[in-house]
Amino acid sequence: MVRPEPWMLGTVPAAIAGWTDWRSRRIPNWLTVSGLVIGLGVSGWAGGWAGARASVLGAGLGLAILLPFVLVRALGAGDWKLAGSIGAFLGPQRLLAALFVAVLVAGVMAIGLVIWKRRVGQTARNVGRIVLAYFMLRLPDPELSLDNPEAIKVPFGVAMAVGVILYSASQVWGMS
Repeated sequence: MVRPEPWMLGTVPAAIAGWTDWRSRRIPNWLTVSGLVIGLGVSGWAGGWAGARASVLGAGLGLAILLPFVLVRALGAGDWKLAGSIGAFLGPQRLLAALFVAVLVAGVMAIGLVIWKRRVGQTARNVGRIVLAYFMLRLPDPELSLDNPEAIKVPFGVAMAVGVILYSASQVWGMS
């Protein structure tokens, strides 16, 4: 029998966020803020100062890693706040593993959407424009951001939910 750990509770807000992001393409503040507070509280209660420290570091790491993507409008603020909230439950090491899985899932989702919407050529050109802009040390054109209503948008909250749930399941079943 697996002993429940406080970090396993992170699957709950992740799953709720994935569902709401799938349905409405939004991750509500009530979920991310309460998740952050509960994650900090549960981790501190169960792990003492070491648990509280890991929780704060996980939240900060989640926010720090995704902040550049929010600033260039490649990721929404709800996704960013979700990473901080989930980091409060998981701590820094587990968060990195879950984010790695989430990024892979988001990549597969993006490739699937690009193929389904028949925009492979346009996407390849846009990726080239983004890479060129970064090599020239400037931001890409605004039409290549989330602000463009015609852009294909991957619900990263769904990918994050899948990443957290798959990571948690791998830990519970000893597949790490």
